[in-house]
Amino acid sequence: MSTTPAPALRREHDLLGDRDVPAEAYWGIHSLRATENFPITGIPISVYPQLIDALAAVKEAAARANEELGLLPAAKADAIAAACREIRAGRLHDQFVVDVIQGGAGTSTNMNANEVVANRALELLGHPKGAYEHLHPNEDVNLSQSTNDVYPTAVKVATVSAVHGLLRAMSVVQDAFAAKALEFRDVLKMGRTQLQDAVPMTLGQEFSAYAVMIDEDRARLAEAVELIHEINLGATAIGTGLNAPAGYAETARRHLAEITGMPLVTAANLVEATQDCGAFVHLSGVLKRIAVKLSKSCNDLRLLSSGPRAGLNEINLPPVQAGSSIMPGKVNPVIPEVVNQVAFEVIGNDVTITMAAEAGQLQLNAFEPVILHSLAKSITSLRAACLTLAERCVTGITANTDVLRASVETSIGLVTALNPHIGYTAATEIAQEALSTGRGVAELVLEKGLLPAERLAELLTPERVAGAA
Repeated sequence: MSTTPAPALRREHDLLGDRDVPAEAYWGIHSLRATENFPITGIPISVYPQLIDALAAVKEAAARANEELGLLPAAKADAIAAACREIRAGRLHDQFVVDVIQGGAGTSTNMNANEVVANRALELLGHPKGAYEHLHPNEDVNLSQSTNDVYPTAVKVATVSAVHGLLRAMSVVQDAFAAKALEFRDVLKMGRTQLQDAVPMTLGQEFSAYAVMIDEDRARLAEAVELIHEINLGATAIGTGLNAPAGYAETARRHLAEITGMPLVTAANLVEATQDCGAFVHLSGVLKRIAVKLSKSCNDLRLLSSGPRAGLNEINLPPVQAGSSIMPGKVNPVIPEVVNQVAFEVIGNDVTITMAAEAGQLQLNAFEPVILHSLAKSITSLRAACLTLAERCVTGITANTDVLRASVETSIGLVTALNPHIGYTAATEIAQEALSTGRGVAELVLEKGLLPAERLAELLTPERVAGAA
């Protein structure tokens, strides 16, 4: 009877004692303990590749700064930098195994990065994993650093990268709404306030408003992310720069800016920057604003497409899947619905970020892991929602022009547009009769000879009724 051989192990040591780690693993004892201590979400930090890339960028920048300042031999710095470049190229992401939600202010994430970089660097130097006497996760990879400046800096670099992706996705859905605004520029319809008939407008104007709302939010997001470019690398434990050499903060910042291509700046007061999460709160507030307005637009799309027989039925959303397991032929507005749900999640994440930022005490906020997790979820989901809304919904929307035109011609709201031409008294009488009989305003105006047909047609053009260009 054959038996499966036991997996190869290596022995590692930390302040709590010795533990066996899988020999093939690039992570080490600190990561092992973290996976045991924090079985919280089941989501490893590797689910956010921008964070892994950012951690590698910070470690490479630190190595180059330490080499430049004479603290780290060139051979070690080169090996660390090479390992970091491999990680940023997509390698070893599966070795970042600690849970996204963790105690310790991100120490487990920082040590996971230190261990993976160290063990890959050891291989590049010709040594086996775990041979830390040649290159150590703390003494070399983490040299001149603390979790308290590495982790928030990496979170900010990752967030900036993710936000740029969201900004591009917002442009896609903005352009989709703008294209529909142009397509529907001559389609007359009734506007509504408080779900009651108001005055005529064009469907193009309605869709143009959605495009403008997104454009406004793109501008606010671009402003908010500028605050995220301020980092505290070089602060070490609490902002005093203990154990970092003179000039390290600026040197590390310069290398990190070169590696990432981001215009990063060192905070003027590193003690303040190490404890303050205000920039994250501000950014989350803008994400909530985006979510709220996107959700409002999707509410409108669901309402305008309601029916098709017993609802407004003004527009048609593209059918993307069957809508019911019991009602044949039913098609639901599933794309707007999923965007609504993303918005609910983002609003909830904003509450989490707010509470986590408020909960910081004295010189450190220990709750940045949940801030990272919540921000990353919001940005990632909003980006996907924007692209899905544009590609699976907005671009395929069509207008029910006959329904829209009829709603204008039969609505008493049309009287408001004719009031300057037939007089208030006559307009009031027309409105009352239309309301009581169900007949159209235009029909009654012609019947009573209040306006000739040609003049009425002229007054009912989109340009005149809705002020549309």
